[in-house]
Amino acid sequence: MQVVQSISDLRALRSKLEGTVGFVPTMGYLHAGHLALVERAGAENAAVIVSIYVNPTQFGPREDFAAYPRDLDRDLRLLREAGADIVFAPGPGEMYAADFTTYVEETELSKGLCGRSRPTHFRGVTTVVAKLLNIVQPDRVYFGQKDAQQAAVVKRMVRDLDIPVEVVVMPTVREADGLAMSSRNAYLSPAQRGEALVLSTGLAEARRLFEAGERSASVLKKAISKVISAAPGAKIDYIEVVDAETLENVKEIRRPALVAMAVLVGKTRLIDNVVLKP
Repeated sequence: MQVVQSISDLRALRSKLEGTVGFVPTMGYLHAGHLALVERAGAENAAVIVSIYVNPTQFGPREDFAAYPRDLDRDLRLLREAGADIVFAPGPGEMYAADFTTYVEETELSKGLCGRSRPTHFRGVTTVVAKLLNIVQPDRVYFGQKDAQQAAVVKRMVRDLDIPVEVVVMPTVREADGLAMSSRNAYLSPAQRGEALVLSTGLAEARRLFEAGERSASVLKKAISKVISAAPGAKIDYIEVVDAETLENVKEIRRPALVAMAVLVGKTRLIDNVVLKP
C-alpha cells in the first residue's frame, strides 16, 4: 500500500494503474462501514484508492471540524488489512488554495433534511467530491447508505456534470445492537451510547408498522418520535419521510421512500435512515 500527500504524487501513481479503479472518499477515523466499502471496491476493481481528508468546507462555523476524531496511523493499518492500494491523505493546504473561490453546488436535493440545519454542508461535500473525482479519475466511487442524502446529492452532481464515474451505494453497517456505525459515535459517553439506540429502534418500529400495512407518513413519523422521546438525552432535529429518489416529502408511501432522521444525543448529531419499498 502506498501513501501520498500531494495531488501530483497521486496523479503519478494513478497514471500507472491498469484496469478499473475503485475510490472510497473518507474523513478518516475509520470503522467497519468504511472498510466494507474498501473491500467491495477491491472485489469489483483492479485497484482501490482511498482518501482521508477532514474537509473544512462541509463544516459550519459552530460545528466540530477542530474536534473531529483523527488517527491516521490507525486508519492506515486498517486500510492495509482491507486491501487498499493507494491512500491519499492530503495536508491542510493541498486541497484548497489560500484564495480558493470556486464551489460546486447542487440546489434541490440538498435543501431539505440535513440541508435545513446545515445550509452550507452539501456545498462543501459536492465541492470536495468533485475535486477528488477530478484528481483520482476512478471508474467507481463508493458511499454508504447511512449518508443517504449525501449519496443522492453526489449522484445528481455526477449526472448533471457528466462526470464519468459510477456511484455505488452500499447498505448501512451497524453495531451488533443496531446502532449505525459513525466516526462521531466516538463522542458518545457510555450512557449516551445507550440512548443513541433509539434511532435504530425507531426505524425498526417504522418498518414494523410499514410491513403491517401502514402507509401514512405522519403515522410513521409519530411512532418514531415516540420511541426517541423515551430517551431523555435525545433531541430530534428532524424525522422525515421522503421519496427515495427525489427526496421530496410524501404523505402516503406509494413508491420507495426514505425514512430519515437526525437526532442530537447530548451534543452529538447522529443520522440514520431506512428505505421502505411497497
